[in-house]
Amino acid sequence: KRIVDGVKQTYPPITAEEKLARKNKLKARGTLLMALSNEHQLKFNSYKNSKSLMEAIKKRLGGNKESKKTQKTLQKQQYENFNGSSSEGLDQTYDRLRKLISQLEILGKTISQEYMNMKLLRSLPSEWKTHTLI
Repeated sequence: KRIVDGVKQTYPPITAEEKLARKNKLKARGTLLMALSNEHQLKFNSYKNSKSLMEAIKKRLGGNKESKKTQKTLQKQQYENFNGSSSEGLDQTYDRLRKLISQLEILGKTISQEYMNMKLLRSLPSEWKTHTLI
């Protein structure tokens, strides 16, 4: 029994099998995360279970040579066509750009900090033009 906000809550007994199943689920997720390099671990840490984590890893890192080439081309196009929106804040625009760049880095394309900064400044909506010099 546990008291939460003055209310006693009773939990059903947990069997050894249920404990083991939970432990194995956590272990599977941990094992998948440990298999990733440090730079990728932070990108995948938000997935809370091993099934969704594995699907995300396959989606981002999997595929044959042709599919990776196609992915890279699509990511480059998204980067080149990237524009900020007047309905989002500067932080949101930056986060979207950073996510695109991270996806390109996973595919082997590196973009310097200088180019990223210039891309961010150029992609800002017109209301920001008075605050930036390009």
